[in-house]
Amino acid sequence: MPSHCLKKYLTDLSAIFTTIDAHEFDQLVQELNTANEKQSNIFVCGNGGSASTASHFACDINKGASHGKGKRFKILCLNDNIPTMLAYANDVSYDDVFVEQLKNFMVQGDMVIGISGSGNSKNVLKTIEYANNHGGRSFGICGYGGGMLKQVAHKSLVVHSRDMQKVEDSHLIVLHCAMQYFNQMKKT
Repeated sequence: MPSHCLKKYLTDLSAIFTTIDAHEFDQLVQELNTANEKQSNIFVCGNGGSASTASHFACDINKGASHGKGKRFKILCLNDNIPTMLAYANDVSYDDVFVEQLKNFMVQGDMVIGISGSGNSKNVLKTIEYANNHGGRSFGICGYGGGMLKQVAHKSLVVHSRDMQKVEDSHLIVLHCAMQYFNQMKKT
């Protein structure tokens, strides 16, 4: 029965939520808040479902956590510019589709968020490494134990699951929680 699949999925997903480290979430919120207070740029990127999550998060923060506020977040999703990504993928390398864009815009103190379900996406890792080496603050949002992203990023939030769909679900929910936190804060 299809409903068995639904019940099992939701039960498994609920169990994953209990393993999300509240301290890692607090660090994410603190880093985002610092970027907003300093009016630093925030860059976010990911591949596949994580690309959708990155784009969704940028939308939520740019509108949902900024509209009507005195200090607005300055967040850009590096995977939203498809023509630029395809140009770099075709002419340089798919591993460079994010980092080459970042080189155009990032300044010291900016925040770079990499989202990777496995934690091993080369183009995300390369972007995080660039940020680290050029005065940026990096944050990894990953699953599967964190992969290389957990090791490379300054700070990270790891969803402890090896089920990609549940990792992606959890990432979006965590980012929705961050957005709602900022949306409820009174900013001047």
